[in-house]
Amino acid sequence: MKANIALTPGDGIGPEVVREARQVLDAVGQRFGHRFEFAEFLIGGCAIDATGTALPDMTLAACMGADAVLLGAVGGPKWDDPNAKVRPEQGLLELRKRMKLYANLRPVKPYAALRDMSPLRPEKLEGVDILVIRELTGGLYFGQPRGREKDPATGVTRAFDTLVYTDEEIRRVVRLAFRLAKGRRGQVTSIDKANVLESSRLWRQVTIETHKEFPGIKLDHQLVDSAAMRLITHPAQFDVVVTENMFGDILTDEAAVLAGSLGLCPSASLGDGSKGVYEPIHGSAPDIAGKGIANPIGTVLSAAMLLRHSLGLETEARAVECACSCAIKDGLRTADLGGTLTTEAMGQAIRERLDNEDCSASMLRAF
Repeated sequence: MKANIALTPGDGIGPEVVREARQVLDAVGQRFGHRFEFAEFLIGGCAIDATGTALPDMTLAACMGADAVLLGAVGGPKWDDPNAKVRPEQGLLELRKRMKLYANLRPVKPYAALRDMSPLRPEKLEGVDILVIRELTGGLYFGQPRGREKDPATGVTRAFDTLVYTDEEIRRVVRLAFRLAKGRRGQVTSIDKANVLESSRLWRQVTIETHKEFPGIKLDHQLVDSAAMRLITHPAQFDVVVTENMFGDILTDEAAVLAGSLGLCPSASLGDGSKGVYEPIHGSAPDIAGKGIANPIGTVLSAAMLLRHSLGLETEARAVECACSCAIKDGLRTADLGGTLTTEAMGQAIRERLDNEDCSASMLRAF
Protein backbone atom coordinates (compact mmCIF):
# COMPACT_ATOMS: atom_id res chain seq x y z
CA MET A 1 0.00 0.00 0.00
CA LYS A 2 1.03 3.57 -0.69
CA ALA A 3 -0.34 6.34 1.53
CA ASN A 4 0.25 10.05 1.99
CA ILE A 5 0.27 11.17 5.62
CA ALA A 6 0.27 14.84 6.58
CA LEU A 7 2.21 15.60 9.75
CA THR A 8 1.19 18.61 11.84
CA PRO A 9 3.47 18.45 14.90
CA GLY A 10 2.28 21.78 16.31
CA ASP A 11 3.65 23.21 19.52
CA GLY A 12 5.48 22.20 22.69
CA ILE A 13 6.27 18.51 22.80
CA GLY A 14 4.28 17.92 19.61
CA PRO A 15 7.31 17.75 17.28
CA GLU A 16 9.11 15.35 19.64
CA VAL A 17 6.31 12.80 19.92
CA VAL A 18 5.27 13.04 16.26
CA ARG A 19 8.87 12.32 15.26
CA GLU A 20 8.79 9.03 17.13
CA ALA A 21 5.38 8.06 15.75
CA ARG A 22 6.59 8.76 12.22
CA GLN A 23 9.56 6.48 12.74
CA VAL A 24 7.25 3.75 14.02
CA LEU A 25 5.15 4.12 10.86
CA ASP A 26 8.32 3.92 8.79
CA ALA A 27 9.21 0.68 10.58
CA VAL A 28 5.72 -0.68 9.94
CA GLY A 29 6.08 0.15 6.25
CA GLN A 30 9.38 -1.69 6.05
CA ARG A 31 8.08 -4.75 7.88
CA PHE A 32 4.80 -5.10 5.99
CA GLY A 33 5.82 -3.78 2.59
CA HIS A 34 3.98 -0.44 2.56
CA ARG A 35 5.13 2.93 1.34
CA PHE A 36 4.17 5.82 3.58
CA GLU A 37 5.05 9.30 2.36
CA PHE A 38 5.16 12.16 4.86
CA ALA A 39 5.07 15.93 4.60
CA GLU A 40 5.14 18.32 7.55
CA PHE A 41 3.00 21.44 7.97
CA LEU A 42 2.37 24.20 10.50
CA ILE A 43 -0.65 24.35 12.80
CA GLY A 44 -1.44 26.08 16.08
CA GLY A 45 0.82 28.59 17.81
CA CYS A 46 3.83 28.06 15.55
CA ALA A 47 1.57 28.72 12.57
CA ILE A 48 0.31 31.94 14.15
CA ASP A 49 3.89 33.12 14.62
CA ALA A 50 4.84 32.30 11.03
CA THR A 51 1.69 33.24 9.12
CA GLY A 52 -0.71 35.05 11.45
CA THR A 53 -3.26 32.22 11.32
CA ALA A 54 -3.58 28.96 13.24
CA LEU A 55 -4.40 26.98 10.09
CA PRO A 56 -2.52 28.26 7.02
CA ASP A 57 -4.04 27.59 3.61
CA MET A 58 -1.12 25.35 2.70
CA THR A 59 -1.71 23.18 5.78
CA LEU A 60 -5.42 22.89 5.12
CA ALA A 61 -4.92 21.96 1.48
CA ALA A 62 -2.33 19.34 2.38
CA CYS A 63 -4.51 17.79 5.08
CA MET A 64 -7.55 17.72 2.81
CA GLY A 65 -5.52 15.95 0.14
CA ALA A 66 -3.77 13.46 2.44
CA ASP A 67 -4.98 9.98 3.32
CA ALA A 68 -4.68 10.86 7.03
CA VAL A 69 -3.32 13.50 9.37
CA LEU A 70 -1.07 12.84 12.38
CA LEU A 71 -1.11 15.78 14.79
CA GLY A 72 1.01 16.51 17.86
CA ALA A 73 -0.43 19.26 20.08
CA VAL A 74 -1.27 22.94 19.88
CA GLY A 75 -1.01 25.86 22.27
CA GLY A 76 1.14 27.14 25.10
CA PRO A 77 1.61 30.15 27.40
CA LYS A 78 2.84 32.32 24.54
CA TRP A 79 -0.61 32.22 22.94
CA ASP A 80 -2.70 31.82 26.10
CA ASP A 81 -4.67 35.07 26.02
CA PRO A 82 -8.36 33.97 26.05
CA ASN A 83 -9.32 37.30 24.45
CA ALA A 84 -6.94 36.95 21.51
CA LYS A 85 -8.63 36.99 18.12
CA VAL A 86 -6.41 34.19 16.84
CA ARG A 87 -5.73 31.22 19.12
CA PRO A 88 -3.86 27.94 18.47
CA GLU A 89 -6.86 25.68 19.05
CA GLN A 90 -8.76 27.47 16.29
CA GLY A 91 -6.51 25.67 13.83
CA LEU A 92 -7.54 22.23 15.04
CA LEU A 93 -11.22 23.16 15.29
CA GLU A 94 -11.23 24.56 11.76
CA LEU A 95 -9.39 21.51 10.42
CA ARG A 96 -11.97 19.17 11.92
CA LYS A 97 -14.76 21.32 10.50
CA ARG A 98 -13.32 21.52 6.98
CA MET A 99 -12.59 17.78 6.92
CA LYS A 100 -16.14 17.11 8.23
CA LEU A 101 -14.92 15.07 11.16
CA TYR A 102 -17.75 14.77 13.64
CA ALA A 103 -16.72 11.91 15.94
CA ASN A 104 -13.78 11.74 18.33
CA LEU A 105 -12.77 8.21 19.37
CA ARG A 106 -10.83 7.74 22.59
CA PRO A 107 -10.04 4.18 23.68
CA VAL A 108 -9.18 3.55 27.32
CA LYS A 109 -7.54 0.23 28.15
CA PRO A 110 -5.23 0.21 31.21
CA TYR A 111 -2.05 -1.86 31.10
CA ALA A 112 -1.65 -4.52 33.77
CA ALA A 113 1.98 -3.54 34.29
CA LEU A 114 0.91 0.01 35.11
CA ARG A 115 -1.90 -0.76 37.51
CA ASP A 116 -0.12 1.14 40.28
CA MET A 117 -0.05 4.32 38.18
CA SER A 118 -3.81 4.80 38.39
CA PRO A 119 -5.33 6.41 41.50
CA LEU A 120 -7.95 3.63 41.49
CA ARG A 121 -7.42 0.33 43.26
CA PRO A 122 -6.15 -2.39 40.89
CA GLU A 123 -9.30 -4.49 41.26
CA LYS A 124 -11.36 -1.53 39.97
CA LEU A 125 -9.40 -1.63 36.71
CA GLU A 126 -9.87 -5.32 36.05
CA GLY A 127 -11.50 -5.86 32.65
CA VAL A 128 -11.65 -2.15 31.75
CA ASP A 129 -11.79 -1.69 27.97
CA ILE A 130 -13.77 1.43 26.98
CA LEU A 131 -14.23 3.27 23.70
CA VAL A 132 -15.60 6.77 24.24
CA ILE A 133 -17.12 8.46 21.18
CA ARG A 134 -17.56 12.20 21.53
CA GLU A 135 -19.58 14.28 19.07
CA LEU A 136 -17.23 16.98 17.79
CA THR A 137 -18.98 19.62 15.73
CA GLY A 138 -22.20 20.55 17.55
CA GLY A 139 -23.38 21.46 21.00
CA LEU A 140 -22.43 24.27 23.33
CA TYR A 141 -19.00 24.91 21.82
CA PHE A 142 -20.43 25.89 18.44
CA GLY A 143 -23.95 27.13 19.13
CA GLN A 144 -25.08 30.62 18.16
CA PRO A 145 -25.85 33.18 19.45
CA ARG A 146 -23.15 33.59 22.05
CA GLY A 147 -21.61 36.63 23.66
CA ARG A 148 -21.95 39.21 26.43
CA GLU A 149 -24.21 42.17 27.02
CA LYS A 150 -24.39 44.78 29.73
CA ASP A 151 -27.61 46.20 31.08
CA PRO A 152 -27.08 49.99 31.01
CA ALA A 153 -29.64 50.50 33.75
CA THR A 154 -28.23 48.04 36.31
CA GLY A 155 -24.65 47.66 35.13
CA VAL A 156 -25.07 43.87 35.26
CA THR A 157 -23.14 41.95 32.59
CA ARG A 158 -24.71 38.82 31.17
CA ALA A 159 -22.80 36.12 29.25
CA PHE A 160 -24.57 33.49 27.17
CA ASP A 161 -23.89 30.46 25.00
CA THR A 162 -26.35 28.36 23.01
CA LEU A 163 -26.54 24.56 23.01
CA VAL A 164 -27.90 23.33 19.69
CA TYR A 165 -28.14 19.85 18.16
CA THR A 166 -30.00 18.62 15.10
CA ASP A 167 -31.40 15.13 14.82
CA GLU A 168 -29.02 14.33 11.95
CA GLU A 169 -25.94 15.45 13.94
CA ILE A 170 -26.98 13.08 16.69
CA ARG A 171 -27.96 10.21 14.40
CA ARG A 172 -24.66 10.02 12.53
CA VAL A 173 -22.46 9.83 15.63
CA VAL A 174 -24.79 7.41 17.40
CA ARG A 175 -24.91 5.23 14.30
CA LEU A 176 -21.10 5.11 14.32
CA ALA A 177 -21.15 4.05 17.97
CA PHE A 178 -23.50 1.16 17.19
CA ARG A 179 -21.35 0.07 14.24
CA LEU A 180 -18.18 0.04 16.32
CA ALA A 181 -19.90 -1.82 19.15
CA LYS A 182 -20.51 -4.71 16.73
CA GLY A 183 -16.80 -5.50 16.79
CA ARG A 184 -16.56 -5.23 20.55
CA ARG A 185 -18.81 -6.46 23.36
CA GLY A 186 -21.99 -5.24 21.72
CA GLN A 187 -23.02 -2.64 24.30
CA VAL A 188 -23.56 1.09 23.86
CA THR A 189 -24.08 3.53 26.71
CA SER A 190 -25.53 6.86 25.61
CA ILE A 191 -24.86 9.68 28.06
CA ASP A 192 -27.07 12.75 28.26
CA LYS A 193 -28.87 15.08 30.67
CA ALA A 194 -32.39 14.32 29.47
CA ASN A 195 -33.95 15.13 32.82
CA VAL A 196 -33.03 18.80 32.34
CA LEU A 197 -31.96 19.69 28.79
CA GLU A 198 -34.20 19.71 25.72
CA SER A 199 -31.19 18.99 23.52
CA SER A 200 -30.55 15.87 25.59
CA ARG A 201 -34.15 14.79 25.22
CA LEU A 202 -33.71 14.96 21.46
CA TRP A 203 -30.40 13.09 21.83
CA ARG A 204 -32.10 10.26 23.71
CA GLN A 205 -35.06 10.13 21.30
CA VAL A 206 -32.82 9.90 18.22
CA THR A 207 -30.58 7.31 19.91
CA ILE A 208 -33.58 5.10 20.67
CA GLU A 209 -34.81 5.44 17.08
CA THR A 210 -31.38 4.66 15.62
CA HIS A 211 -30.98 1.64 17.89
CA LYS A 212 -33.72 -0.09 15.89
CA GLU A 213 -31.22 -0.41 13.02
CA PHE A 214 -28.93 -2.48 15.27
CA PRO A 215 -31.06 -5.12 17.01
CA GLY A 216 -28.04 -7.13 18.15
CA ILE A 217 -26.58 -4.27 20.18
CA LYS A 218 -27.57 -3.58 23.77
CA LEU A 219 -28.36 0.06 24.58
CA ASP A 220 -28.60 1.79 27.91
CA HIS A 221 -28.86 5.45 28.88
CA GLN A 222 -27.15 7.26 31.74
CA LEU A 223 -27.31 10.82 32.96
CA VAL A 224 -23.95 12.54 32.73
CA ASP A 225 -23.56 13.17 36.47
CA SER A 226 -24.19 9.56 37.44
CA ALA A 227 -22.05 8.38 34.50
CA ALA A 228 -19.15 10.47 35.78
CA MET A 229 -19.43 8.68 39.11
CA ARG A 230 -19.78 5.20 37.62
CA LEU A 231 -16.80 5.77 35.34
CA ILE A 232 -14.70 5.73 38.50
CA THR A 233 -16.64 3.33 40.69
CA HIS A 234 -17.51 0.68 38.05
CA PRO A 235 -15.52 1.44 34.86
CA ALA A 236 -15.54 -2.18 33.62
CA GLN A 237 -19.30 -1.93 33.05
CA PHE A 238 -18.77 0.33 30.03
CA ASP A 239 -18.02 -0.85 26.50
CA VAL A 240 -18.82 1.85 23.91
CA VAL A 241 -19.84 5.22 25.32
CA VAL A 242 -21.35 7.90 23.07
CA THR A 243 -22.15 11.43 24.15
CA GLU A 244 -22.37 15.05 23.08
CA ASN A 245 -19.51 17.48 22.72
CA MET A 246 -19.04 19.10 26.13
CA PHE A 247 -19.94 15.99 28.13
CA GLY A 248 -17.48 14.01 26.04
CA ASP A 249 -14.77 16.61 26.51
CA ILE A 250 -15.03 16.28 30.27
CA LEU A 251 -15.62 12.53 30.54
CA THR A 252 -12.76 11.55 28.25
CA ASP A 253 -10.25 13.38 30.43
CA GLU A 254 -11.76 11.66 33.45
CA ALA A 255 -11.49 8.29 31.72
CA ALA A 256 -7.83 8.94 30.90
CA VAL A 257 -7.08 8.75 34.62
CA LEU A 258 -7.89 5.04 34.45
CA ALA A 259 -4.86 4.49 32.21
CA GLY A 260 -2.52 6.18 34.67
CA SER A 261 -1.12 8.90 32.41
CA LEU A 262 -2.36 11.22 29.68
CA GLY A 263 0.80 10.28 27.80
CA LEU A 264 -0.62 6.83 27.07
CA CYS A 265 -3.92 7.84 25.50
CA PRO A 266 -4.59 8.16 21.74
CA SER A 267 -7.52 9.56 19.80
CA ALA A 268 -9.00 9.65 16.32
CA SER A 269 -11.32 12.22 14.77
CA LEU A 270 -13.42 10.66 12.02
CA GLY A 271 -16.23 11.47 9.62
CA ASP A 272 -18.13 9.47 7.03
CA GLY A 273 -15.10 8.66 4.88
CA SER A 274 -11.76 7.05 5.64
CA LYS A 275 -9.83 10.25 6.30
CA GLY A 276 -9.18 11.35 9.86
CA VAL A 277 -7.02 13.36 12.23
CA TYR A 278 -5.09 11.34 14.80
CA GLU A 279 -3.53 12.83 17.91
CA PRO A 280 -2.67 12.06 21.53
CA ILE A 281 -5.12 13.49 24.02
CA HIS A 282 -2.43 15.31 26.00
CA GLY A 283 -1.60 18.96 25.48
CA SER A 284 1.59 20.64 24.33
CA ALA A 285 3.22 20.37 27.81
CA PRO A 286 5.44 23.43 27.34
CA ASP A 287 7.10 22.84 30.73
CA ILE A 288 8.89 19.76 29.37
CA ALA A 289 9.18 20.75 25.70
CA GLY A 290 12.68 20.29 24.34
CA LYS A 291 13.83 18.15 27.27
CA GLY A 292 13.36 14.87 25.45
CA ILE A 293 11.35 13.28 28.24
CA ALA A 294 7.81 13.34 26.81
CA ASN A 295 6.00 10.03 26.53
CA PRO A 296 5.45 9.21 22.82
CA ILE A 297 3.12 6.25 23.40
CA GLY A 298 -0.12 8.23 23.05
CA THR A 299 1.04 9.50 19.67
CA VAL A 300 2.32 6.08 18.58
CA LEU A 301 -1.04 4.53 19.51
CA SER A 302 -2.75 7.33 17.58
CA ALA A 303 -0.65 6.22 14.59
CA ALA A 304 -1.98 2.70 15.18
CA MET A 305 -5.53 4.07 15.00
CA LEU A 306 -4.53 5.81 11.76
CA LEU A 307 -3.44 2.47 10.32
CA ARG A 308 -6.72 0.87 11.38
CA HIS A 309 -9.33 3.49 10.54
CA SER A 310 -7.88 5.45 7.60
CA LEU A 311 -5.73 2.82 5.88
CA GLY A 312 -7.64 -0.34 6.78
CA LEU A 313 -4.47 -2.05 8.06
CA GLU A 314 -5.74 -3.95 11.10
CA THR A 315 -2.80 -6.38 11.38
CA GLU A 316 -0.32 -3.51 11.27
CA ALA A 317 -2.31 -1.53 13.84
CA ARG A 318 -2.33 -4.47 16.22
CA ALA A 319 1.40 -4.95 15.72
CA VAL A 320 2.03 -1.37 16.88
CA GLU A 321 -0.30 -1.76 19.85
CA CYS A 322 1.38 -5.03 20.83
CA ALA A 323 4.83 -3.42 20.56
CA CYS A 324 3.74 -0.66 22.96
CA SER A 325 2.31 -3.27 25.31
CA CYS A 326 5.55 -5.25 25.20
CA ALA A 327 7.68 -2.21 25.95
CA ILE A 328 5.56 -1.41 29.01
CA LYS A 329 5.48 -5.04 30.10
CA ASP A 330 9.28 -5.08 29.88
CA GLY A 331 9.46 -2.27 32.42
CA LEU A 332 10.37 0.57 30.06
CA ARG A 333 9.12 3.92 31.34
CA THR A 334 9.33 7.62 30.55
CA ALA A 335 9.27 10.21 33.34
CA ASP A 336 5.47 10.45 33.53
CA LEU A 337 5.42 6.74 34.38
CA GLY A 338 8.16 7.02 36.98
CA GLY A 339 10.99 6.00 34.65
CA THR A 340 14.05 7.58 33.10
CA LEU A 341 13.76 6.76 29.39
CA THR A 342 13.93 9.60 26.91
CA THR A 343 11.29 10.14 24.26
CA GLU A 344 13.69 8.81 21.64
CA ALA A 345 14.62 5.74 23.69
CA MET A 346 10.97 4.80 24.22
CA GLY A 347 10.28 5.19 20.52
CA GLN A 348 13.26 2.99 19.72
CA ALA A 349 12.09 0.36 22.21
CA ILE A 350 8.69 0.21 20.51
CA ARG A 351 10.24 -0.11 17.05
CA GLU A 352 12.49 -2.93 18.22
CA ARG A 353 9.46 -4.87 19.43
CA LEU A 354 7.57 -4.61 16.16
CA ASP A 355 9.46 -7.70 14.94
CA ASN A 356 9.31 -9.56 18.24
CA GLU A 357 7.13 -12.65 17.87
CA ASP A 358 6.57 -12.71 21.63
CA CYS A 359 4.55 -9.50 21.28
CA SER A 360 1.27 -11.31 20.66
CA ALA A 361 -2.18 -9.78 20.46
CA SER A 362 -2.99 -11.30 23.84
CA MET A 363 -0.83 -8.62 25.44
CA LEU A 364 -3.39 -6.02 24.44
CA ARG A 365 -5.70 -7.20 27.16
CA ALA A 366 -5.24 -5.13 30.29
CA PHE A 367 -5.75 -7.88 32.81
